[in-house]
Formats: sequence, C-alpha cells, structure tokens
Amino acid sequence: MPRLDLQRELEKALEELKKVMRQGYELRVVWIPKGNCRVSGEVKGRYIYVYDEDGEVALETLKHEFIDHMISRVAAPYRDLTNHLISLINEIAYRRKERTVEVFCELIKLGNKQ
Repeated sequence: MPRLDLQRELEKALEELKKVMRQGYELRVVWIPKGNCRVSGEVKGRYIYVYDEDGEVALETLKHEFIDHMISRVAAPYRDLTNHLISLINEIAYRRKERTVEVFCELIKLGNKQ
C-alpha cells in the first residue's frame, strides 16, 4: 500500500476507534515506517506513532497503542497518587533519620566531655 494511502487508512481507523470508544479525541496518528525498530508503535503526547512497514500490522499496532493509551489514562490517577504518597513517606523518613543523626551527634559530644 502506498505511503499516503496507509497514512489515510490509519487516520480513518483512528477516527473509528475514537467514535466507538467515545474518547481519545485529542489523539492523532503518524506513520513512520522503520525497519528493525525495537517497538512497533508508541504514544508521545497527543500523537500515536506507528513504525510498522506492513499495512495490516500497522493497523493492529494503531489499535494496540490506542487501547494501551486509554487504559494508561485510567490508571494514571492511581500512579500519581502512589508516587505522591511515596514522596511524602520518603520525606518523613528522611526527617526522622536526620533527627536521629543529630541526637547521636549530641550524645557523642556529651561522651567526649566526660
């Protein structure tokens, strides 16, 4: 399939996915065929990049990346919350450690004076 035809086919397929899923309206698809690429496709920002050279494989990759993006959006608030909690716990643990170090330093000073 010629390059321009496959790009249009991918755009049409993406519009159908948006219509069926009723989301992902911000996404666009870009076909950049690459031989020997370690990934078939990826989502970066508002763009789904498809790297497969074969048309049918590229369409499957588009579907995969679209669905993966939608699922990732569902999980994102939980990931963000978890990361925030980890950050808070790390800060609390750091403060506790620093207080303990300061206490030991004071104890060492007192021991040296005796």
